[in-house]
Amino acid sequence: MIETGLQQEINFVMTQARNNRLEFVTVEHLLLALLNIDEIVTFLRNKRTDVDELRGELEEYIDSHTPLLAQDSDVDIVPTVGFQRVLQRSVYQAQSAQKNTVYAMNVLVSIFAEKESHAVYLLKLNNISRLDVMEGIVTRAPESIEETPRIESDSKKPKKSSLEKYTINLCEKAKAGKIDPLLGREEEVTRTVQILSRRRKNNPLFVGQAGVGKTAIAEGIAKKIVDGKVPDVLKEASIYSLDIGMLIAGTKYRGDFEKRLKAVITDLEKIPHAILFIDEIHTLIGAGSVSGGSLDASNLLKPALADGSLKCMGSTTYEEYRKVFEKDHALTRRFQKIDIDEPSVEDTVKILHGLKKYYQDHHKVKYSAAALTSAAELSHRYMNDRRLPDKAIDVIDEVGALQQIQPKSKRKINIGVGDIENIVAKLARIPSRQVTNDDKSLLKNIEAEL
Repeated sequence: MIETGLQQEINFVMTQARNNRLEFVTVEHLLLALLNIDEIVTFLRNKRTDVDELRGELEEYIDSHTPLLAQDSDVDIVPTVGFQRVLQRSVYQAQSAQKNTVYAMNVLVSIFAEKESHAVYLLKLNNISRLDVMEGIVTRAPESIEETPRIESDSKKPKKSSLEKYTINLCEKAKAGKIDPLLGREEEVTRTVQILSRRRKNNPLFVGQAGVGKTAIAEGIAKKIVDGKVPDVLKEASIYSLDIGMLIAGTKYRGDFEKRLKAVITDLEKIPHAILFIDEIHTLIGAGSVSGGSLDASNLLKPALADGSLKCMGSTTYEEYRKVFEKDHALTRRFQKIDIDEPSVEDTVKILHGLKKYYQDHHKVKYSAAALTSAAELSHRYMNDRRLPDKAIDVIDEVGALQQIQPKSKRKINIGVGDIENIVAKLARIPSRQVTNDDKSLLKNIEAEL
């Protein structure tokens, strides 16, 4: 909600523009409205700005540059895109600060984003910068505390730590039964444990195509830790998965993101045997950087990664590895690359057999051995844009989900090869009669098909 006095001033300049038969109401009109608000006037005068002169320059610009409506036109005045963007940014800024009201200073900050506007030109001409306005908001912040409902001290919730806010404890997740077991990948797990056991540069980086199970390895290691199926060196370890969405959400000013990440790193360094896992780690590299600046997340991670005070696992694709890591040699040296190849069809079948119980319990169905084999083979043959085992797991999940949404009278308990073929046909968008494991039947009808 826009503060009442501010809304009245915006309405006033819009009415004036309408009476003058202007075609548009612009960012300059917004700044003109702000000059009628005591808080803005006081702020500008403290910055040695002649408010009356600024008002005159704005009015002169509006009169000379805003097109007029035809005398016989009944079209109403239209806010420009810039005008709308400023108000939208102001609302978002207030919401991010957990405020219910948009104040004049919020609008003044948002105006600076319209860099090509004459309003910003005039503000800069008077030596007013966005940073000055932001400092003004911080200065007046204590006055606006009253709008936030007071909470009695005995009902205050304990403050969450940075780890609780921005990470997920995979070991706790495994204890709750929310992680499936890791099947196969013995070689990759052994290599990961070996790297984690190093004194320095003990940071494994899983690199592979999307869908080959990079994240599953990190989660699987967490489950193995909980189940006690790891070497002694890892038995006391805890794996924390960084929630990048939560880390970035709500960051408004330069330094917010870095402050949060630094807090996470500091907290992890205090926990013995803590391991940080960053899924899609390439999204973090470069986050927090600004044009022409060198500070980003990688520069915060490098010192801790180099001296071994923080153990970190990451995952990325080959494409992103080439784009991001190969260009940052210092970061590449701190990680030990582990290639995660797509498993064979035979290995995928073993994985499906290992996961079968969990999907059967969820969907209340039973998969035959032939159905699981078909899921691996047919997804490998027809779903070429994706990778095993992810696409094969999706197939058996889709088959089970299809039965769940069927009426009880049509619902099947036993899933066979035919059900798998139909689902693969839908996912691959090809006729179901072409999806079969039986090459002989395909050859039998090849003449008719040709």
